[in-house]
Amino acid sequence: MTKNVDYMLDTVKEYCSTIESSGSGSQDWLFQVFSLLLRLHAAVGTQLQQKDETVPTRLEANLENRFELFRQLHQLIGDRDAYWMEYDMLHEDEHKSGSLADDLTDIYCELKFGLKQLEQKEDLSQIMDNWMHGYRLHWGRHLVDAERHLYELSTKNQLS
Repeated sequence: MTKNVDYMLDTVKEYCSTIESSGSGSQDWLFQVFSLLLRLHAAVGTQLQQKDETVPTRLEANLENRFELFRQLHQLIGDRDAYWMEYDMLHEDEHKSGSLADDLTDIYCELKFGLKQLEQKEDLSQIMDNWMHGYRLHWGRHLVDAERHLYELSTKNQLS
């Protein structure tokens, strides 16, 4: 494995572990998540130089587990969860449609699926390709939105 792949795997494992420990009540949990998202984005950036020509493995969605994680994160984040999306102001009801809990859940589910495949001794290069494909099509947007919202919270000293 290359240093970049090792860095990405370590970061993915740490992110998933941090999300899984969300119930521990750590005061600086959101700060840890913010730091990990920045590292994850940097790790993905080193991998994006490669062409994405593979057909991804289909993600197995367990909607009950996904909703339970979302609910847990939503409750933990509380009133810091919702944020404005760029198109929200176009509607008269002024509804915030962005959700940090949703972003973190979607990122987690995509990355955790790859880690489970890795535990089953599936091909690491295919897993990396799946992550890159998913990043481009889905969870990359969640990553950027979550980073943007956490940055806003950090400027207001609201991460803890």
